[in-house]
Amino acid sequence: MKALILAGGLGTRLRPLSCTRPKILFPIANVPLIDLTLERLASNSVVESVLAVNFMAEKLQHTLGCSKHGMKLTYSRDAPISSSKQHAQRALGTGGPVKQAERILGSKEPFFVMNGDILSKANYAIMMEEHKSAGCVATIALARVTNPSRYGIVKVGSNRRIESFIEKPVSQAGSALVNAGIYVFEPEIFDYIPVNKKCSLERAVFPRLADEGRLLGYKIENLWVDVGKPEDYIVGNKLWIKASGISAIPRAVIDSRVQIEDAVAIDEGVTLGEESILGPNLSLGKGVRVGKRVLIRDSIVFPNTIISNSATIEGSIIGESVTIERDVKIKGGCLIGDNALIQEGITLPKNVKICPSVTISESVEESHCMT
Repeated sequence: MKALILAGGLGTRLRPLSCTRPKILFPIANVPLIDLTLERLASNSVVESVLAVNFMAEKLQHTLGCSKHGMKLTYSRDAPISSSKQHAQRALGTGGPVKQAERILGSKEPFFVMNGDILSKANYAIMMEEHKSAGCVATIALARVTNPSRYGIVKVGSNRRIESFIEKPVSQAGSALVNAGIYVFEPEIFDYIPVNKKCSLERAVFPRLADEGRLLGYKIENLWVDVGKPEDYIVGNKLWIKASGISAIPRAVIDSRVQIEDAVAIDEGVTLGEESILGPNLSLGKGVRVGKRVLIRDSIVFPNTIISNSATIEGSIIGESVTIERDVKIKGGCLIGDNALIQEGITLPKNVKICPSVTISESVEESHCMT
């Protein structure tokens, strides 16, 4: 079996952290998201994964190479990335990359397609079996969410055929099934997608298949999170730590007076100073240094960052090789880019974004992006 991973997005909602890395390289419990996806696919009998790349394509290829977890990796390049106005017209959408990879995916057997920013423990092998037995052109994985307003609601009939879609209903109350961004396609899907044109699977292809009665819904019962937004990324990190039972602290230097709460992942080479309180819901990347009397919770800290004495970080994402000096307070929703410096005594209110390599020497009064 083969799988196509849509990995060409700009990750705009995760800027400025996505300015220096593709979002599929963001860590979940200190492991790149793409590694978790590939490992899951390999354990479900997928032998080759094709990455539809665009933004930072060369970095992805250099980082991942040509194989992972015993599985072959192949790359399919989207339209050339550009800052020009014409780029929006050249982008291939969600359907175009599928058509672009037609030659690699082949015409002999069904294959998986999935969004790159999905974190899931779905059983792909069972999904494939149900797809084959149903005789449909496509199967969509469905997840139940409590707030479906940011998704398209999926209406499923008694025979599990998808009947219709409701795009991001503002007034929807309670839980509902939504498109989980994981699909199984027969090679016949290529007939529904135009060549070298922008095409949306969600708007152009799936409604047509639903009208023809050739679209199956498969409900995911396991963990599933779309981690494309900062708050969901933090939640996904927490859920993955809990679902995976992560508790080991490999080769970290921890003072005996450090308090570690639930759902904490600590990577190699981390040092933790006395009387610091870590967690709940926290990841500390490789080589992170935490001073004395530091409080960090509901956050993700990328590798090699320094957090000095008496600093407080809540509900935020801190990039790689950031320096946070003593007595700094970082409120919820902040995104700190790689190599930034937050000087002593600074307070950052909620939802501040700091671009890579920027020095902050004065406290910030309002939420905005610091460049």
